Amino acid sequence: MRKLCFAVLSVALLIGSAGESFAQFNRKSIKKNNKRIAHYRGKKSGFARQNVYSGIGVSINALNYFGDLSPSPGKLSTDLSFTKPGFGVSLFHRFGPRYTLLAQYMYGTIKGSDAESAALGSAESEPRNLRNLSFSNSIHELSVLAYIDLFDNQATYISRVKWTPYLYVGGALYLHNPQAIAPKTDLRGQPLAEAGQYVDLQPLKTEGKSYSLVQFAIPFGAGARFRLNEVMDLWADFGFRYTFTDYLDDVSNTYTDLTKLTPLGQAMSYRTNELAGYPKAGNTLPSGITGVDVQYGYGREGDKRGGVNENDIYMVTSIRLTYILGATFHKAKFR
Repeated sequence: MRKLCFAVLSVALLIGSAGESFAQFNRKSIKKNNKRIAHYRGKKSGFARQNVYSGIGVSINALNYFGDLSPSPGKLSTDLSFTKPGFGVSLFHRFGPRYTLLAQYMYGTIKGSDAESAALGSAESEPRNLRNLSFSNSIHELSVLAYIDLFDNQATYISRVKWTPYLYVGGALYLHNPQAIAPKTDLRGQPLAEAGQYVDLQPLKTEGKSYSLVQFAIPFGAGARFRLNEVMDLWADFGFRYTFTDYLDDVSNTYTDLTKLTPLGQAMSYRTNELAGYPKAGNTLPSGITGVDVQYGYGREGDKRGGVNENDIYMVTSIRLTYILGATFHKAKFR
């Protein structure tokens, strides 16, 4: 019994001694850690406020045109009655607080008409009325546009700004095809098989020249984006497509020698004879084609048909609805 009591007492003393030693070690460790924390100058955890995400969009567009068949030769003169609807689909990627890159396919139509746009009774517009040309052009455009927000967004996409104005600029490749409705007869009064139908103008070489139907343009403009909810935005903008062709309307330079064109080409190149009171006796074009009064100088080779010094422009007004597909947040590291 005495041996048993002695053994229990020895174990108790040993455990107590070990516990006191562990407590002393633990106190030293806590004190050391507290000292380290007091002198810590590292970065706090959290999200670096990046704003990087992608999305898709659809747009309703309105297209207008400025060129040789505008109401007047003034800068950016356009006939708003010829505003035509279009649509677009897009894919965009957001880079940080201000910058967005958007790729878009757009389809739309532009139109012009001397008979409907040129003002009557104006000395400036009278030659346009006598020219009597018209066109319709369907445009398929692929563009890449860079958007710069004027208000930056340092928050995540969920907490993005309620609205911001922006500017954009980019590049576009487009396919176009100017057309016009064929008259009932050719210039010699013979019925045309294409009468009343839209015909392609580029193959007819109405000015004796060829031009490409695939062209490059520089889009630029301004607008504003509005936050609808956590993942949807509404964009509204207005811009221009500066082109490198003067043939969106198939009109650029001077009349060619009509005798070198087909009967359909002649009828689409020179249309003054369709006006009431024309042709006038005694003023004839080559091969007996009756023309307009000589004082206006229309129809014969070298007579002015368009303004060769300025390229055509088309304008695009867009309302775009976009949906955010996802986001990437960059986390700061402990240091």
